Amino acid sequence: MKYNFFIITLFLSVIILSCKDQKAEIDIPEPKKSAYAQDSLVLNKEELYDKVLGALVGSAIGDAMGASTEMWHRSDIQHKYGYITGLTPAERIQSPEGTWEHNLNAGATTDDTRWKYFMVSYFDTYSPDLNAKHFAKFITDYYQSIASRLGDKEILASPDALDARLEKVDWIKEWARVALAYQKSTGDYLEAQNRFYGGEMSCAGMLYTPMFGLIEPNPEIAYLTAYKHSLFDLGYAKDISGLVAAMTQMAMRTTNMDSILNTAVFIDPMRYQDSRLVGRISYNTANATRKYVNLSREIKSSDSLTLTDSLEINIPDHFSGTKTDWAQQEFVYALLEKDEKAIAFHAGEIWQIMIAGLAFGEGDFVKSIQFIVNYGRDNDTVAAVAGMILGAKDGYTNLPVELRTEVLRVNREQLGIDLEELASRMVGTMLPETVNTN
Repeated sequence: MKYNFFIITLFLSVIILSCKDQKAEIDIPEPKKSAYAQDSLVLNKEELYDKVLGALVGSAIGDAMGASTEMWHRSDIQHKYGYITGLTPAERIQSPEGTWEHNLNAGATTDDTRWKYFMVSYFDTYSPDLNAKHFAKFITDYYQSIASRLGDKEILASPDALDARLEKVDWIKEWARVALAYQKSTGDYLEAQNRFYGGEMSCAGMLYTPMFGLIEPNPEIAYLTAYKHSLFDLGYAKDISGLVAAMTQMAMRTTNMDSILNTAVFIDPMRYQDSRLVGRISYNTANATRKYVNLSREIKSSDSLTLTDSLEINIPDHFSGTKTDWAQQEFVYALLEKDEKAIAFHAGEIWQIMIAGLAFGEGDFVKSIQFIVNYGRDNDTVAAVAGMILGAKDGYTNLPVELRTEVLRVNREQLGIDLEELASRMVGTMLPETVNTN
């Protein structure tokens, strides 16, 4: 009896285990990652040059349009200029991060354009072997070359010459501190990185990483190259630095603004979206900001005061739109202001204003840049990043003639930055698969 019971129990156990094994073999397939423009971009040399020059000049236009009012509040901009629609003289005191001379002509640019010049020299030196190690060395080499000349005879004989040299040293020394530490050890690097510009999450990478979008073959590679070069960024600022490069690359291949903005949805090689509790902050910010813009479209002239609560509708001088247009724009401005960070050059704030400008302008270069510049805060940097994306989208030939001509001239004649020459040098160092010579 016991023997029979044992046999039956063993038989049932085998059946149960067999069933379990069969169930374990059932596995629902995982979805594949969305293929978002993973093919290599191929343009002929003339198309490539027009796009690259458009990006450089578009960025310089944004920089120049914001140069005179950098860090201002929008109410102060309106009191002095009304609504800025073009280039204004850069009436400001020289500074390491700003203009290197007092009160320059309209069309003059700041460190945002200076970084583009710097990056082309980096590409010339190390392309195609671009990596964080080489980038850190390039920065420290530059710092040491200008610092070593502080004792030159002409500088010792002229306080004015010394001031000019110190301006250049002051501009790069924060960056050089981190770059030097990066080359020493991980501990030194982390210590220096965490005190960079006071330890705040600055928009450091956004000053130069869009340039990788001009030379890499697709948005994901552009993101990864930019991410690896974002030595000065903290936290999700690194993600944003990668995204502006990816968006610039996307703009090289399409004029569709939704596709460019959706880069922040589909390009996430570092898997920020997997972050516990918070998800991907850059995506969440972009998504919320686009909703701000969509909500503003619901405002009509008859109900604008109701939808904007106590918002006062005073149309600034030189604004060419209607009262409804201004109510919609001021509505978005008010929401952006509620999200302001402790410093105006916080990466998250720069990112949010840029997304708002691109979405509100719906791909129109002038409308987007005017929106950004007239909001204020760190408007030259935001407009420089947005201008590069829109310039890459439109190409130089489609940029506003008066703006592009004056910015080219002033940067070449007064600042010694020849944007056309920079574009030619970049095209000459592009990866082989990017250029179709036929």
